[in-house]
Amino acid sequence: MIYVLALIGLVVVAVLLWKSFGPETAAPRGRVTGPDDDPEFLWRMGRDAARERRRSTDRPEAGPDSD
Repeated sequence: MIYVLALIGLVVVAVLLWKSFGPETAAPRGRVTGPDDDPEFLWRMGRDAARERRRSTDRPEAGPDSD
């Protein structure tokens, strides 16, 4: 039983040493932005929406009675 406790203690010490002195994980630099926060993406979406509005007002839609 003493060997099991010694093994658990050894594993705990090894994990703590690894966390303290092991290889460092690189934290992401800067802020990660999603597409809804990206100014360029929002600009393109606005531009495309404006083009679509202009396109729909420039040409009248053909209705079912327009023969």
